[in-house]
Amino acid sequence: MPEGDAVRRTADRLDRALAGQVLTGSDFRVPQLATTDLSGARVERTATHGKHLLTRLVTSAGTSLTLHTHLKMEGSWRVARAGERPPGPAVDARVLLTTERVVAVGLRLGLVELLPTAEEASVVGHLGPDLLGPWTADDRAEAVARLSARPERVLGEALLDQTVVAGIGTIWLAESCFVHGVCPLGPVAAVRDPGRFLDRARLMLQSAMRTGRPLTTGDRRNPVWVYRRQRQPCLRCRTTIEAGQVGDPGRERTTYWCPRCQPMA
Repeated sequence: MPEGDAVRRTADRLDRALAGQVLTGSDFRVPQLATTDLSGARVERTATHGKHLLTRLVTSAGTSLTLHTHLKMEGSWRVARAGERPPGPAVDARVLLTTERVVAVGLRLGLVELLPTAEEASVVGHLGPDLLGPWTADDRAEAVARLSARPERVLGEALLDQTVVAGIGTIWLAESCFVHGVCPLGPVAAVRDPGRFLDRARLMLQSAMRTGRPLTTGDRRNPVWVYRRQRQPCLRCRTTIEAGQVGDPGRERTTYWCPRCQPMA
């Protein structure tokens, strides 16, 4: 599943194509919106909260609406010039938004819904603070409080829980735990300074958002410390990297760690 930085780059791509433009057509290929026509609506911008995309529009009648989409495991948004063949297989298209200049196509989207912009909290209000959001002192304090609320909880499980803090996926789970020297299979209580931990994770996401790729080691030849490096030597101590599962049954995710640099608490 794309992580917070990749979702923010998707939003930026949609903004470059659609922000400030008036839709000349729309096509929703999901049953609940099959008859919806957004022709004449002006696209304001696409915001994000964690892994959620919020494309805000104002209709010709002045109504503010939000197109809420989620990429889930396989989804993507792609853009082509108007008049060109829409990108991707037609069978995979869930949403097409057309302007005089471009067509934006949502492919294999895991979630598509349209709601009043004033009601966005009904779909993202349950989420934790966004690591790529404003990150005010209140946001940081709230994220720390949510992470620390269950000190016995498995750390990796807590970090993947978007209601704790939004934006972390398997890449940033593994890399942030390595940099902080804690095992993702250990308890939340092992994190000695949760605020600093989350600040570091935020910096990692911000860097990847700018560059388009993870680069936590500073070495482009070996860009990550542990992610997907199971059975390879740790770049710091040469101990063999291990892999294991975290998350609720049926929704487990693989994570990675160095047993020496990240001892189990």
